[in-house]
This record gives sequence, C-alpha cells and structure tokens, in this order.
Amino acid sequence: MTAAAPKITGSFVALITPFDKSGAVDMGAFRELLSFHEANGTSAVLIMGSTGEVSMLSAEEKKKIIVETSKMKSAKMPIFFGCTGNNTDVTIENVKFAKDNGADGAILAAPAYICAPEADIEGYFLEVADATDLPLGLYNNPPRVKSDLHWDHLLRIFKHPNYVIHKESTARVGQVAQVLAARPDISVMCCDSPNLGLVVPTMSLGGHGTANMGGNIAPAEVAVMSRPWTSYVEAEGFRDNYLKLLPLLHYNYSAINPVAVKSLMKAVGLPAGELRRPLTGLEGEALAKGIRIVQDLGLDKKYGWKLQPASALAA
Repeated sequence: MTAAAPKITGSFVALITPFDKSGAVDMGAFRELLSFHEANGTSAVLIMGSTGEVSMLSAEEKKKIIVETSKMKSAKMPIFFGCTGNNTDVTIENVKFAKDNGADGAILAAPAYICAPEADIEGYFLEVADATDLPLGLYNNPPRVKSDLHWDHLLRIFKHPNYVIHKESTARVGQVAQVLAARPDISVMCCDSPNLGLVVPTMSLGGHGTANMGGNIAPAEVAVMSRPWTSYVEAEGFRDNYLKLLPLLHYNYSAINPVAVKSLMKAVGLPAGELRRPLTGLEGEALAKGIRIVQDLGLDKKYGWKLQPASALAA
C-alpha cells in the first residue's frame, strides 16, 4: 500500500442492504443506518457482504452503492465494500472501481460456486492484491463458497502488505490459534455465529475484534463484545455481553443470513425494507420469537423502538 492504514479493531459490522417500498436500494436508509452505527460504537462497516444480499444486486446497483455510500463515510468509521467477482478479472475490476470512488477498503472471498482448489484460491487472493493498493480483507467463508483455506495458505497470503483484515468463518476452531500464533500484521476477526464457536477463542487468544452481522440489531452490545483484550476489564465485558447476547446470536442464524436479522430490523422500525426475492422475511411465531428476545434484552428501551406485542405478531 502507498501508506499504512490504521489497524481496525472492535466491531466490524456486515451491513444489510436497505430497500425501499419499490424494491430499489434506499440510499437515505443507508445514511440513517451508518449514523446509527457510528453513534453506537461500530468501528467499521462492510457494505455488500453476504449480509447485504450482494449476490442479488445488479452490477449497476453495486456501483451506485459504492459511489453514494462512500460520500457518507467518516474518519471515525471506515467503509469497506464486498468486491468479490465471479472470477479474478472481475474482482480486480470491482476493487479498482471501489478505490477510484472513495472506498476505504475491500473485503474479498473466494468466487462462489466454482469450488476451486485451495492453491488456485491462494493465487487469486495474491493476484488481486498485486493489482491494487487499496487495503484488503480476506474472508475465509467455506459455508458460503465451499473453499476453505488452510492456515498455511492464509499465512502466505498475509505476507502481502495490502491485506489488513482476516475474517474467519471456518468450522476448524484451531485455525484461529495457528494464525494468531504466527503474528501476521493484520487484524484477525471472526464471524459471530455461535454455532461455529469462533468468538471465544479468537478474542481470548488475542483477536482484534469480530466481523459480525449481530451488530445490525445490537451495535453497542456487539461493540463491547468485540473490544480486544488488554486487561481483565475487556475480558469481563466480553463474557457478560457474549453470554447475554447468545439468544440473539442464535436467532440471527436461525435462517439463512440475512433473513432473520433483516426481518427483525424491519420489525423494530430500523430502515431495512424487505428482502429481495426469492428470499422472504420471517413472520408469525418465527418473528415473534425475535421480538421477545429483543424485549428480554431490553434493546427496545435502549434504542427507543416502539414494538408490537410479540403475541400480536405470533397470532
């Protein structure tokens, strides 16, 4: 990179993509959501990750989102964009467009569906990094894209100076320890899925935060949970918030991301809009369960949400 980027720590929220009543991307809602996150301790946001329904956005929509939301960024809360294409050349084009239009960084996963060998995916990440000086993050996301890079691959990739973030979603918990033990010059973050069980080992072994989607609905609480441990104060804050949030984290992953969290955001009055077809939102008891969790955690009172009784939703 041309200049060293400050290391991102804390809560890195994968933002939903808000749609208006016509189904179009709602730029005003993006501005409202970004302000909500900045006011509640989110360190950075990822726009157009899997939580942002990126695979269902058109190429024109993706470009417009980058151009318009880059204008909304602040020095306090950098904006990264999901720039993964369906092959190496398209990914490089996406990264260059993001750089030219004000992005603070890009997050890359392996191209979906092709299920390429790990050696080829390693080459892909390095080739993209060679083509830009934009700060990059690598998202190892086997549940979505099949490819699951071993820590040997990851550590070779992280020698490239353009990589600044590692987001991990493997089911191999020990991989986080192997990466942290090697002390690469990157921010090591993990997915907040409680089923993968990565959050506790990542933070306890010196991880730098969480790259999460739970922050969409509980940004301040996830921010506390995501603080790097420098003393027992952070460890205790982590434990208390993580255990408290477990029902919400499990709920967020009770349907394919982002169905549950986006349905819940709409129900509490956040400007989320509908999901893009063929996905549909949760209704009835499935949605009422999320509302009860929000109420049990006191999030409605904290954030000033006016909620329908869960019993009315379940009826």
